[in-house]
Amino acid sequence: MFESFTTRTKQRFCWPQLLLWVVVIAVIVAAPVVLPVFRLNLLGRFLSLAIVALGIDLIWGFTGLLSLGQGIFFAVGGYAAAMYLQLNSSEGQPNGIPEFFSLYGVDRLPFFWEPFHNPVFTLIAIWFVPALLAAVLGNMVFRNRIKGVYFSILTQAALLVFFNFFNGQQKLINGTNGLKTDVTQLFGQMIGSPEMQRGFFWLTCLMVFLTWFFVRWVVRGRFGDVLIAIRDDEPRLRFTGFNPTLFKTIVFAIAGGLAGIGGALFTVQSGIVSPQYMAVPFSIEMVIWVAVGGRGTLVGAIFGAVAIMYTKSLVSEAWPQGWLFIQGGLFILVVTALPEGVIGWLKSDGPRNLLSRIGFVRPIGTYPQLEMDGQDEVQT
Repeated sequence: MFESFTTRTKQRFCWPQLLLWVVVIAVIVAAPVVLPVFRLNLLGRFLSLAIVALGIDLIWGFTGLLSLGQGIFFAVGGYAAAMYLQLNSSEGQPNGIPEFFSLYGVDRLPFFWEPFHNPVFTLIAIWFVPALLAAVLGNMVFRNRIKGVYFSILTQAALLVFFNFFNGQQKLINGTNGLKTDVTQLFGQMIGSPEMQRGFFWLTCLMVFLTWFFVRWVVRGRFGDVLIAIRDDEPRLRFTGFNPTLFKTIVFAIAGGLAGIGGALFTVQSGIVSPQYMAVPFSIEMVIWVAVGGRGTLVGAIFGAVAIMYTKSLVSEAWPQGWLFIQGGLFILVVTALPEGVIGWLKSDGPRNLLSRIGFVRPIGTYPQLEMDGQDEVQT
């Protein structure tokens, strides 16, 4: 009887997540048929952002590291993809360098552009360079045992440093203007063509599923148990002989690599990469996606990124100034009433817990009440 009850409980808890996955797959399959090219392109961009959100959920929801600087790694991955496309489309031009260099009197390709002639190097650099950068930055912070709000402040400070640095590099990466990709070519076709954008949409969908499976595999084993231990009681974990610095560096590098992949896919679908990807509000939005979707749920990160960004697009078209109010309201709702996010709310006793948080306390049977009920039964 106990086993059957346990089995029914597990099945009941799995139903919301299973239903959500069915809806997600149905939407993805139907999207290319139902949506026009513009809307399909938007959905592809938001799915690429879901990859970034999965990385944030890994370091925040499972490890307790609230990073406000994921825009750094997102932009680096986007620049890696854009640099290859710029070089691939500039082979017939004078000196074989992108056109924007001539605006600043540069007639020789900078040395760090050279490796991006190779497509294999580019595919590796898209995730490896952001991961390496995250590992270096993370190790410098974690070995000094900086955590909590101080870690969040440091990541945001690093974001501002990189934002100002990339903004000032006009002669190297076109500075504030960024690098355009929609007019570049790949496999003989324009990146901005409907056929290529449809292909990038399917590629993004595949990468979202692969990323979800990978992150789920990471958190399911002993490594994931260590991450949760770091989140819940790092001093105790350190006392047992583990080195939290190593684990936090690895997981932060993984999140950086995922942000780079998301940035590259977003760049080829949006048509440009610029230092604005490192703007502070954008990195804060990434955290809001995970908070609204549900920390520590993985699927909530995907849902939060896609749902919030698509809603933002629709609201901005009808009421350009209204999204800031809605975004603020979502944040207040999550902090006060839905700290576990939408998916966490569905997995738990959501509606009843929500009523109790806003003041409607559920009646709970106490021992005196049970005794009174027993006495009433005896008297009858």
